[in-house]
Amino acid sequence: MKTVAPIFLSLSVALAAARAQQPDIVVADFEAETYGAWKTTGTAFGRGPARGALPGQMAVEGFAGRGLVNSFLGGDKATGTLTSPEFTIERKFLSFLIGGGGFAGKTCVNLVVSGKIVRIATGPNTEPGGSERLEPSGWDVSELTGKSAHLVVVDDATGGWGHLNLDQIMQADTAPPMAVKIAKGVSREVVAEKRWLHFPVKTGAMKRVVTVSVDGKTERRFDIELADAEPDWWAPLDVSAWAGKTLTISVNQLPENSTALSSIKQADGMIGAENLYHEALRPQLQFSAKRGWVNDPNGLVFFNGEYHLFFQHNPYGWSWGNMHWGHAVSRDLVHWEEIGEALYPDDMGPMFSGSAVVDEQNTSGFGRDGKAPLVLIYTAAGNPTVQCLAYSLDGRTFTKFAGNPVIPQITGGNRDPKVFWHAPSKRWVLTLYVQLPDAPGAPKPNHTIHFFTSPNLRDWTLRSTTPGFFECPDFFELPVDSDAAHQKWVLTAASSEYQVGTFDGEKFTPETPKLPAQRGRGFYAAQTFSGMPDGRRVQIGWGQCPSLGMPFNQLQCFPCELSLRSTPGGPRLAWQPIAQLASLRVKSHRHEPCTLNEGGKNPLSDVHGELLEIRADFTPAPNSEVLFKVRGVEIRYDSAKQEIVIDKHRAPAPLRDGHQSVIILTDRTNFTIWASDGLTYVPFPLIANPKELVVEISVKGDAVKFSLLEAHEVKSIWP
Repeated sequence: MKTVAPIFLSLSVALAAARAQQPDIVVADFEAETYGAWKTTGTAFGRGPARGALPGQMAVEGFAGRGLVNSFLGGDKATGTLTSPEFTIERKFLSFLIGGGGFAGKTCVNLVVSGKIVRIATGPNTEPGGSERLEPSGWDVSELTGKSAHLVVVDDATGGWGHLNLDQIMQADTAPPMAVKIAKGVSREVVAEKRWLHFPVKTGAMKRVVTVSVDGKTERRFDIELADAEPDWWAPLDVSAWAGKTLTISVNQLPENSTALSSIKQADGMIGAENLYHEALRPQLQFSAKRGWVNDPNGLVFFNGEYHLFFQHNPYGWSWGNMHWGHAVSRDLVHWEEIGEALYPDDMGPMFSGSAVVDEQNTSGFGRDGKAPLVLIYTAAGNPTVQCLAYSLDGRTFTKFAGNPVIPQITGGNRDPKVFWHAPSKRWVLTLYVQLPDAPGAPKPNHTIHFFTSPNLRDWTLRSTTPGFFECPDFFELPVDSDAAHQKWVLTAASSEYQVGTFDGEKFTPETPKLPAQRGRGFYAAQTFSGMPDGRRVQIGWGQCPSLGMPFNQLQCFPCELSLRSTPGGPRLAWQPIAQLASLRVKSHRHEPCTLNEGGKNPLSDVHGELLEIRADFTPAPNSEVLFKVRGVEIRYDSAKQEIVIDKHRAPAPLRDGHQSVIILTDRTNFTIWASDGLTYVPFPLIANPKELVVEISVKGDAVKFSLLEAHEVKSIWP
């Protein structure tokens, strides 16, 4: 008998260990096209799992595989339920990934046993801001082992965060990696003694909503991926307007062991600025913000002797969100100085895209003491979404118009006003993107540009509508072939597609179909400058060129001068890098006109650099190819197909009177190619090998005559 107990105990331990090692049970992973045996009511959940974000929703992250439950179908107004089939609880824990709204009973998942709700979980968000990221969660269900249960996913909320995200429901004997206990509404008070508050950021962490209040009034509100431990970078907030005052910094929720709130620092300079503008993936020839995300260029204007570049900016994150108007100025369109935020989000919503004009005649009444005001026209993207004004006399400080909005919401999809002065009719014209409701015979979606006029920038009258263009319209007049007597109007939008036609002050009459513009990748929402002192039409587009691992992201493309040129198909837009590019040249390599043969010597073998401008004009034979190998990247002109090829991406590049012109500009996160006298414009996101610094030019097939061949090593625009 003395040996029985040890044997029995050993067997018990082994059985317990075996039970502990039982495989997890998948309740649902939502990878199929349909919900299978799950049952839906209402409209929020659709016919099957989503594949990420739904229309109108921020990016959804943190789910497993390719599918998830997402009740944002149709927006936050949609409601419904999603109910699982019955299953037996066989493990100690039920785990899942959850995100979205945080309203118990309204946006939640319920565990039901014997007709009673025995567990409930919600998403993390109850206030504006936040993130669509799914986070691990779950329940200890050990006392329910052996019982039959089912899950009910509930969406019974119709306001902000009125939806739920859910994925990867599992039964397991190990506890889910749930977040530590969350403290809500935590705050800290500091006296503003320095210019900046610096917030610790961990890119990819859960977003928290931060509020900065002064004397009981909310002055700043934003969401941010606060670092609970070691940050990736620090996001600065200018608090100089409240010097000497007590600031209350509140966070909607934080893990109880978080150091994020206590880590917020004050400083008169930027933390981590030792290598500012010279980081590994910092664009060196094109504007990018010191910190945070940038997208659409806004309000490009010449005012008080400076070029002003406003831009969509998230100062507190590497990704899109918290839309402000960032602000930079330049004396030459090449070297830029970032001077802070011009427009902050307010009670009317985040600051979406728009334009800027100088009101020389003070029609708005915003001018003072003979000074013409700089007027910003922007979208406040709240609920409702409306068009508003702000103004400045010094180009540095901006006052939002007390009478905003100047154009009320037309539909939920109205945004991006572009304004200009129309001299013949002596009034302002505004183009506005508006997505109209679906209608019989109308395209789906029903994208339009509305044309308004105003005598004073405050009071607007709708005059006409043009179909087919989506987001960020721009509208301007250009001479054809530089002939001032032969002018045409160009309407373009975010994709850069455009039409050429006429305009009578109220209605645009297109004379062409929609035409493709840029032929590359990662170029969007371009705008042109108003008030240019030399009459040029200069355009800057958003370059979708990520800088992974950096505390900044995306760029504004190198400025291009636009023109209209005659072609067999009619007048077409052409792009050229602005002439000021030449001011960046530090070493030039020029060759006399020459002929290159297949297998011949590389004429640019002495060129060596990271930042390069290469120009060539040549007359190819019908079956020849010209290969530029620039920093290890092949850029090939195929004369038989009349195409230019970069990294397997092809763009039409027709010969002009039998010859071809090519300009190549290299930067750290993109290359830009101009060809066919500018009729072909190819911006292209690309990160070259930093060790590849040479240039090679070669010919395949018959000989090619070069009338121009030069390369310039150029310097950074940054100090």
